[in-house]
Amino acid sequence: MAAIQFKTESKRLLDLMIHSVYTNREIFLRELISNASDAIDKLYYRALTDPTVGLNRDDFGISIIIDKEKRTITLSDTGCGMSKEELETNLGTIAQSGSLEFKNENEAKEDIDIIGQFGVGFYSAFMVSSCLTVVSRAYGSDQAFQWESEGAEGYSIINCSKDTIGTDIILKIKDNVGEENYDEFLDEYRIKSLVKKYSDYIRYPIRMDIEKRRLKEGSEKEYESYNETEILNSMVPIWRKNKNELTDEDYNNFYQDKFYDYESPLRIIHSSTEGTATYNALLFIPARTPYNYYSKEYEKGLQLYSNGVLIMDKCSDLLPDHFSFVRGLVDSQDLSLNISREILQHDRQLKLISKSLEKKIKSELMEMLDKDRDKYNEFFKSFGLQLKFGIYNGYGANKELLKSLIMFYSSSEKNLVTFAEYIGRMPEEQKYIYYAAGESIERIEGLPQTELVKDKGFEILYITDDVDEFALQILHEYDGKEFKSVSSGDLGLESEEEKKSAEKQAEDYKELFSFMKESLNGKVKEVRLSPRLKSHPVCLTSDGALSLEMEKILNAIPNDNNVKADRVLEINANHPIFEMLNKLFKDDKDKLKTYSEILYTQALLIEGIAIDDPVSFSNSVCNLMADKM
Repeated sequence: MAAIQFKTESKRLLDLMIHSVYTNREIFLRELISNASDAIDKLYYRALTDPTVGLNRDDFGISIIIDKEKRTITLSDTGCGMSKEELETNLGTIAQSGSLEFKNENEAKEDIDIIGQFGVGFYSAFMVSSCLTVVSRAYGSDQAFQWESEGAEGYSIINCSKDTIGTDIILKIKDNVGEENYDEFLDEYRIKSLVKKYSDYIRYPIRMDIEKRRLKEGSEKEYESYNETEILNSMVPIWRKNKNELTDEDYNNFYQDKFYDYESPLRIIHSSTEGTATYNALLFIPARTPYNYYSKEYEKGLQLYSNGVLIMDKCSDLLPDHFSFVRGLVDSQDLSLNISREILQHDRQLKLISKSLEKKIKSELMEMLDKDRDKYNEFFKSFGLQLKFGIYNGYGANKELLKSLIMFYSSSEKNLVTFAEYIGRMPEEQKYIYYAAGESIERIEGLPQTELVKDKGFEILYITDDVDEFALQILHEYDGKEFKSVSSGDLGLESEEEKKSAEKQAEDYKELFSFMKESLNGKVKEVRLSPRLKSHPVCLTSDGALSLEMEKILNAIPNDNNVKADRVLEINANHPIFEMLNKLFKDDKDKLKTYSEILYTQALLIEGIAIDDPVSFSNSVCNLMADKM
């Protein structure tokens, strides 16, 4: 029989289907199984509404048969089948979808979930097949028909026989060419894994004979092969079950199997939402950070399903960066997919789901913070850094969402605390939320700059991550209380009388500090009396928005920038060294220069800043020691 030409610009369009619309050839199986499921849906719906059909759910299913010798895969369904006219309409016209037509006819009726809507999925089989044969017998007909095509040149339809209603699709798998390996699609375990990956939640059983081995009867060494029919799919998604049907073990097993984690999740979020954004979500907060989480290799995203069929393995648009640690999936029938169902179109519905998930995740984290603090502390040690990055990114666009979730180590509580908890303990006279930055808690504990704040009995938040101070500057304040570094100019701790006394002292020693500043050759913006030191002789602070800790962090980034904070050398007027400085200013200005250098270098070392000339510093100290002998 002569080939019938496709009813469109077939060669060009079919070539587009195979080489452009689909980017991953393994999805052909997903498309064919989805079409088979749709065909069963139509007949099952008819059986529900017409008692004369005489079929029940157990009569329906999909089977896969692999014949390695003939290089064929046969996919059979017990669905409604197709007449000759339907074969011509549905398969002879590319992009003609019988599923979409059925859905449109029944869109006012409930429980009609049809997966295929575009009529092109069938042709994805040409990515792996040199010839497609479809044998179909429609419900209510005794006559079957065979449709066959080798590609864009056209197709043929002939009468044939088929014992049962439904459709068989036979794919002649291509031969291997160069590096193109098509044998993988003749491997039963490969096919089994593809069913599990993409079509695990198709609502009808997908069966396949799996070759297995067993010991021969009466033998301890010889094995024989046999086939065993397996159902490859789970059929009912766990996220569509009621929560009261599921146990923690059910959730944990699903999570560990699905996301390859050896630990159970720290928290499970199972939600079903209807309205402007209709979807089911099953989300998990891991107990530990993945090994590559804080690296460029980590890929965020949730698995995206449409009516139980996997569309995308990592849909990054469903998760904001600050919640990128969340694993899980979303299943929605309302998403606008593109023609191949591989790529999601960015529409209002997607944004609504993303926003809804963000609020849900925040709510769950807040509940964990309030009701299960030990577990939240565990979570924050793993993912708190990501939340702080979330505050800093986007110029603070998400700071209101995230600031209640942030915690820092407390000087008084010796544990992680929230801003709200800090404010709840603040004395009435305290004006600011004080913080101190450093490489570690132990290092911060010894900073001279913390002395006065601690002496006043005020709590200090210790910040040790690179992003911390940048995030606090973005926040600026919490509940009306401004953040204040213990190294900032005015700590707001002096009375008016103390301020006037300090101003008088500064004026009295103006010439001394001017000389010391000149001696340091532009290394500091200013030398002045310290308003914060109690027992230490010296410390280094900064003027302006750029702190010393920020300077260290920015200069550690591999680039050509050499940023410098406006450094201020502060001297403790109540320390014996101050008397020595005054004496040297009167009697030995050359030695005062040496003292100035030593004090400045000492302040750098306290801050953990590398000194330019360790040898010179060592020699200066040795010379002073020799003078004392």
